[in-house]
Amino acid sequence: MTEQTPELMQRLVVGHKRDGRCCYDRQAKRELIEASLQPGVSVAKLALMHGINANLLRKWIGKHLGQSYAASSVQRTAERPAAFIPVVPVSAHRSPITPPELVARLPNGVRLEWSGLPAEQLAHVLRLLSTLPCSDSIPG
Repeated sequence: MTEQTPELMQRLVVGHKRDGRCCYDRQAKRELIEASLQPGVSVAKLALMHGINANLLRKWIGKHLGQSYAASSVQRTAERPAAFIPVVPVSAHRSPITPPELVARLPNGVRLEWSGLPAEQLAHVLRLLSTLPCSDSIPG
């Protein structure tokens, strides 16, 4: 990485806008983003070495990861067959005596309750949920 720094730094800024902001080479930006995604690399140190603001590099990384995640999710959606799960409204006045058969709290705070489903339908729901991709922010 340190061997590339002077050469990459020269290629990074290709011009300036009228308001003084820099124009950056796309390929050099991509190389810098890829270098920052390597394990153990400090984004702040990498930005400092290349003469740019660390927040700007983090913004580029976020855009890059957002685009790559969107592209991969579109590809995964195209590969996976569509599944249909009917949604049935639940009465707001449920008996407090009957507990739900299955309660799940997702990491994003959503609470799911299934009650009154036959075992084969509940198993089908669980199988479908297990095929969904995990969030990138959640390990495992």
